[in-house]
This record gives sequence, structure tokens and C-alpha cells, in this order.
Amino acid sequence: MSDLIDDEDTPEVEHLEPLRRAIGERYLTYALSTIMHRALPDARDGLKPVHRRILYAMSRLRLSSTGGFLKSAKISGDTMGDFHPHGDAAIYDAMARLAQDFNVRYPLVDGQGNFGNIDGDNPAAARYTEARMTVVAESMLEGLAENAVDYRPNYDGRLEEPAVLPATFPNLLANGSTGIAVGMATNIPPHNIAELIDACLHLIKTPDARDDTLLGFVPGPDFPTGGTIVEPRENIAQAYRTGRGSFRLRSKWEVEDLGRGLWQIVITEIPYQVQKSKLIEKIAELIQLKKIPILGDVRDESAEDIRLVLEPRSKNVDPDVLMNMMFRNSDLETRFSLNMNVLIDGVTPKVCSMKEVLRAFLDFRREVLIRRSQHRMEKIDVRLEVLEGFIIAFLNLDRVIDIIRYDDEPKAALMREDWGQTFVRATDESDYVSPKAGSDDGLTEAQADAILNMRLRSLRKLEEMELVAERDKLMEERAGLEDLLESDSLQWAAIADQLKLAKKTFGKDYEGGARRTLFAEAGEVEDVPLEAMIEKEPITIVCSKMGWIRAMSGHIDLTRELKFKDGDEARFAFHAETTDKIVLMGSNGRFYTLGAANLPGGRGMGEPLRLMVDLPNEAEIVSLFVHQKGRKLLLASSEGNGFVVPEEEVLAQTKSGKQVLNVKDDARAMICKPLTGDHVAIVSQNGKFLVFPVAELPELGRGKGVRLQKYNMARGKQGALELDGGLSDLTTFTWSEGLSWAMGGGKTRTEPDLSDWLGKRAGVGKRPPYGFPRNMKFD
Repeated sequence: MSDLIDDEDTPEVEHLEPLRRAIGERYLTYALSTIMHRALPDARDGLKPVHRRILYAMSRLRLSSTGGFLKSAKISGDTMGDFHPHGDAAIYDAMARLAQDFNVRYPLVDGQGNFGNIDGDNPAAARYTEARMTVVAESMLEGLAENAVDYRPNYDGRLEEPAVLPATFPNLLANGSTGIAVGMATNIPPHNIAELIDACLHLIKTPDARDDTLLGFVPGPDFPTGGTIVEPRENIAQAYRTGRGSFRLRSKWEVEDLGRGLWQIVITEIPYQVQKSKLIEKIAELIQLKKIPILGDVRDESAEDIRLVLEPRSKNVDPDVLMNMMFRNSDLETRFSLNMNVLIDGVTPKVCSMKEVLRAFLDFRREVLIRRSQHRMEKIDVRLEVLEGFIIAFLNLDRVIDIIRYDDEPKAALMREDWGQTFVRATDESDYVSPKAGSDDGLTEAQADAILNMRLRSLRKLEEMELVAERDKLMEERAGLEDLLESDSLQWAAIADQLKLAKKTFGKDYEGGARRTLFAEAGEVEDVPLEAMIEKEPITIVCSKMGWIRAMSGHIDLTRELKFKDGDEARFAFHAETTDKIVLMGSNGRFYTLGAANLPGGRGMGEPLRLMVDLPNEAEIVSLFVHQKGRKLLLASSEGNGFVVPEEEVLAQTKSGKQVLNVKDDARAMICKPLTGDHVAIVSQNGKFLVFPVAELPELGRGKGVRLQKYNMARGKQGALELDGGLSDLTTFTWSEGLSWAMGGGKTRTEPDLSDWLGKRAGVGKRPPYGFPRNMKFD
């Protein structure tokens, strides 16, 4: 393709380069827009643009934490119309999430009405709910009116919006964030504000602190739904050090004694971002499918607090065993992935460590402090200028009155008048110099306006004293601000004081400020044997010819007449225990494994086996039996191939089964019998009988096997070559005991000496012994 593009003599290729460049540029623009303006949070305030714009719109609507509520539709509408033109539904969903205390560790929106719940129900429509800011949100906006951050034009240039909010605490880690961009994503868990601030204070004292040291202040995430983190400490340290990792989070549970030896498990906290309703549905499904046989029932007794009740099937069950099975098979244990991918300075995406994120926040707080201090100094300078004008008026009150009373243009006259330098005074606390100092000019325009706008009631001695006191106080404050701007140590001390105030405000005394997520050791969860999960009870397994299976209680008489569907009849019936594994072999050579405890009860006709395993419709059931450890099986196909396989090798772990005996074309798996003797007796459909030692058979885990008996090819009715005979049946026996087979009328016949039929494997054989059944079957 590159050769074609560089070929200037090919007119058809002239538009490929511009098209490729255009697509690349547009996709890059889209990717950057998604990364910077939608998916990734800013490391400074921890907000995405939509959340930042919602809070700013609420502040413009004066929705303080102590004020009244306003319809959510108005809030989302103003946000969309002024700052975020991406649809009111998306804005409302983002705002609703900020109000959900089960999703956000420190909610930024105080919602009134239905804002959704932990069951996964959606919030009510925006026209039905109302909202205002929380105290936490107000602290995110503190200093916004004091030039603390930069502003930028909104999407249509009519208004301006803050590029970042002057957050007073590390909101990125406090509330976490999640998002998917183009080619990158972020997933940050929430943390405890008090612990984060302690880590920030340590970084202020020790800027080169190690990442592992910060783990002593922030031991791990603090999820709004609580739970217990069971991740090893070294894994948590590695995750915070690299910005990538994961945390195992478990539900909080306790055993509730019901008396008389009965008990139940009560779950009071579930993992973060797990919907309670779906969790219960999953547990109910586990009970229905009998994947956790020792679990009897689940109930939701939740009101305002979570209370899920798990009932064991038996009081003899170990609670720890039950909960380990629940953790393994349900969302009572989840894994939260950490990917701390954030925008540094709102521009550069980077996967940061916890130290880098906290350092970015502290550097931002220093920038906010400097900008607010400079803004305050500017305000002080303006006020000092006005105060000096007032002091001039009081020192020259009669002249000021004359000018205002008799001059046609009092403002110009006040500015022309030479008032002398009696009012100019420099203090020892500050090097501030008045704009009038050393000048013979009159008042400034601002001073003249202030004097002309002064009320008559202020012309009293007390007011003059207050102005002088205010001037002195402001000059003292200005001197302190100048010292602050010139000293790094004073700046970091001021930031530390601000952080301590935030910790006091949102720490353990704040509602919900105490740590919710605890830490524990997971321990070794061993594979629980089936016998430990299921009560051992006798059952009788019955499978019909059409493949309907059921498990009847107790060991019933196998000769008893049972009911089946019309046209169906019994095929397999045997005794078993609820702890047994049932093995099925299909004519396709695949083996399937069923749990006896999971079989349907014997009240009805049972259920089709093909619903429990993926046995194809064209495949038949060859054998069905109880698994026995250490036993070996003899497998054979219709074309006379076979081998010996250990029974453990045929157990399947999935519904799709396990291929053991390979067959192809018209051949099918036909025989699966336990290996019980030292010789094999095999008979073909055309009446050829052969005996050979078991030692001549290979032991395999899977394959086609070896030739057991030789069959000739013959011309069929259509002239095609067909197998003459084929395998009819085989069995194994002990040579010293001879071979027995069933006769009519319940009689059996035993042939003690089979020397005449003894041969090598893969031989043709001879006519069967006298009295052998004409159907060529051993039983």
C-alpha cells in the first residue's frame, strides 16, 4: 500500500493520502476530546468536566447546603444550556450519582426525592427530584470568587467557567473516579479524607517520603458500602506504588444464633458497586442449580441498613465452609481493579502513584494559596486607597464641605486640590506606600468618588477612629500576606493549617467520616470436598430409555415397577448416595459428569439429561454409572477398537463433557464396562467369539485405541463395501473362574475352560461356546 501511495503516476491513489490524514486527524481530535473532556479526572480537584460544571451551575443558582432545594430539572437544564451541551439525561445521571451515598464516599449533592438505591433502581425523573450542594461541595468551591483558579470561555463564548475547582481536600482519592477513554481508562477507589490529609501533612513535612511510608497513613481504600479488604498488605503497597493493582473486597457477615443449635448467617455490608437485587438473584440461582448444596435459602430483610440472611441446609454445616463457598461462587467477594490514570495539570494523562497524586494536589493548593493571597492584597490596596481618601476628608472636613457645596464640579476640584502630606504615614509593619505619598496632586479618582458617595451620618469623630483602626489592621494583614508570598515555609504552614481544618470538618466527627471498610486476612480457602457440602443420603437413580433422569429417595427395590411417560421405559436403575458423581458416556465418545445431589427429585418423571449436559441429539446414552475412585474402564467402538482408561480420566468439569474415545464416520462408541478380570471376551454381530489377555490392551487417557477384533468387509445391497458384522458385546473375566453368561428363565451358564477360543488380540475368533445367547450379548 505504501508503494501505491508514493506512486505519482497512479491517479486513483491521489485521494488516499488526504483521506487517511483526514481520518487520522479527526479520530485523534475525538480521542483527545474523550480523554481530556469526558473520561479522565483532573488530579487537582478529582472531577470530570460534567461534575465540575454541575457544581459550578449550582453555585451560580445559590444552592448552598443551608439553603432551599431546587428542582433537578432546573439544575441540569442550566448546566446544559450554559456549560455542558451533551444532553440533560447524561447530566442528570451524573448529578444523581453525586447524591448517592452508596456510590460516592462523600456526596457532593444533597438530594431530596428518589435518587436511586443500592438495589439498582434508577432515580426518579428530574422533574420529581430536588437538590442542593452539600458542605463537602461548598468546600470544593471555596475561594472560587477570589481568583483562585483560571477561567475559560464556555462552549459558545457567552460565559466563563472555571478550568478547575479550588478543592480544599484531595477529592480524587476521597471520592474516587471511573471512566473509559479511547485507548485508556481509569478506575480509582474512594478513600478516607482524614487518612489522606494525614498523608498530605506527612508529605509537607517530608517531601521525599517513600511510597510505602504513606501506606501507614492510608492503609487502603474506604468504600462507602463498607466491607472487608482481604488483599495482602504487600499487594496494596505495590498497587499504590505503581498506580495499578487490585483489591479483594468481601462482604461483612456474622453468625446469628437462633437457639436449639440452629443458626443463620447475616450479611450487613456488601462489596462496592454490587447491586443487592442482582446479588440475591445470583444466590437464588446457586440454590436452584444446587451449586452450593449446603445453602438452604436466602432472604432479604433489609430496611435502611443491609440485612441479607443465609440459611444453611443443615445445622451441622460449618459457617466458614459455607461462606468460603459463597465468596467463591457469588459477588459476596469481588475484586476492585486500581488504574490511577489521571490528568496532570488538566492536560497530560498519566498513571500515577498515590504519592504523585497527593503531590499534584499539594502543588495545586500552593498555587491556589498564592493566587488568593495576591487577590487579597489587591483588594487591600484598593481599600487602603479609599481609606486614605476618607482620612483626608476628616482632616480637611471644612474644605471638603466647601468644595462639595459651592464648586460646580466637586469631583474635579477634589482631585485638583493640594491636600498636603499630613495623611501619608508608613508603618514599621509594612513597606506599603500610598499612591499619594510624595505627590502634590489631589485625590485619586477612586478617593474622590468615595468621598462624594460618603453618607453625612459618617461625618463624626467615631467614624474617623474606625477608619484609622481599619487602615492599620489592613496594613498589618498586607504585611503578613507579603511575608507569606515571599516564604515557602510560611506557605506550606498555611496549607497545613487549611488541611487540618478540613480534617476537623470532615474527619471522624463528620457524619459518615469514620472509616467504613475494614481489613482482615483472607486465609487459605481450600477446595471443599463434595462430602463436606452435602449430607450423605441414599438415593436410587432411574434413567429412562428416552433419557429422562430422576433421583428417588432411599434405596428402593430395583425390580419395582415405576411410571414413565407414554412410549418410554426404564433403561438404567441403580443405587447411589447424594455425595456420588454420576458418569455418562455418549455414543459420540464423550463423557459427562453429574452431581447426584443435583439430580431432580423422584416425585415426577424427572428431567431430560440433555438439559443438564450438552449431549447432541444424534448421540445416544451408552452407559450411566456411579463413579468409583481407582477403577479402570474398558472402552470400545462399534468398529472394534478400544483401550483401557482410568476412571478419573473420564471425569468432566463442564457441561460440554470430555472427549475420551475418538470415533469418526459411521462408527460410534458402544461399550463402557469396568475392568474386573484378567481376560477379555469379545463377540461380533456375525457370531465370532474371541478371548485374549487384558495385558494386550494399552492404557490411555484419550484416543481411538487398538484393534480388539478383526472384521471383514463385504458388499452390501447397494454394492458398497460395508463392515461384515462389527462389535456386538464384550466383557472381562478371571481366567481361573471361567466365564458365565445369562440364559433364559433366570439361569446362567458357566464355561470353565475357554482355551479353544483363546487367541491374540485383533483375531477373528470362532463360533461361540455351546449355549451362548443368540442375541450375541453377555447379559
